[in-house]
Amino acid sequence: MKKILITGISGMVGSHLADYILKKTNWKIIGACRWRSPLNNIIHLSKYINQGKIKLRYFDLNDYSSIFKVISEEKPDMISHLAAQSFPKSSFDEREITYNTNILGTDRLLDSVLKSKINPIIHICSSSEIFGRVKKKDLPIGEDNHFHPASPYAISKIGTDLIAKFYYEAYNLKIITTRMFTHTGPRRGDFFAESSFAKQVALVENKLQKKFIYVGNLNSLRTIADVRDAVDAYFRILSKPYKFGEAYNIGGKFSCKISDIVKFLISQSNVKNIKIKIDGNRIRPIDADLQIPNTKKFFKHYKWKPKIGFEKTLVDLLNYWREIISTNKNYPNR
Repeated sequence: MKKILITGISGMVGSHLADYILKKTNWKIIGACRWRSPLNNIIHLSKYINQGKIKLRYFDLNDYSSIFKVISEEKPDMISHLAAQSFPKSSFDEREITYNTNILGTDRLLDSVLKSKINPIIHICSSSEIFGRVKKKDLPIGEDNHFHPASPYAISKIGTDLIAKFYYEAYNLKIITTRMFTHTGPRRGDFFAESSFAKQVALVENKLQKKFIYVGNLNSLRTIADVRDAVDAYFRILSKPYKFGEAYNIGGKFSCKISDIVKFLISQSNVKNIKIKIDGNRIRPIDADLQIPNTKKFFKHYKWKPKIGFEKTLVDLLNYWREIISTNKNYPNR
């Protein structure tokens, strides 16, 4: 039986990847997360955890010994490295932990693989944020577009990207890197824009917030994909890798401004006259404001294309928050 290690299994993407693998394969899942990480996203997988189909292992990307222990003991056939400090805005205030977790954490993981003398298929999750501030003439963004990071998070993901390339070229590790553009859906953290909007709509509907949706920069252009399409792309890489050492841009088909997202979510509510209000605390010092991917290379190699539309993604995200807020009336806004 094949064994896959998912770092960050308790996150949105990690939990959805676990769902997908359980549905499609008989692989054993090793789910790595910090001992203090909330387990809300994998509560529905408790049966599989209790039965041993999923084995939770605790490690921290900032602690080499914990990573090496898991890698050397479990000896996975595949690794999907999804764990990260993933919130761009907080990285402006938490630069050191962002760099340490995302750059050195990736190095610790790959060094542990080397020292364990195993050679699994490794998926390294970089980010479209590495491209940062792109000129209109360079749209859509291809893999060869130059890096122009607009946050410490983006800088850290450039480090992740380059470390993956280094370990492939220097040590022949079987690495494939993805640069996923905006992807969202159920279980998305409430500090990301579209999820915050959905949560606030649910709070308004439950009369826990005045009829305002607090927002940051609404002018940034984003291409939206569904997280369930994203994990389908990752699964293809892990199950039938086309070529190691490659880096791929992956993303959805629907592009819009952030303002279109918040307006759509408000339109789905029965509450009338919900207003939009700018909150300066939600605005980054600089922003990656044009995010439109060229995904031809990934389609050519893996025949992948997104299946879930923008509206379904956002409605499912809104309903996810409606269920949470309706059962927990004290859920805070942030």
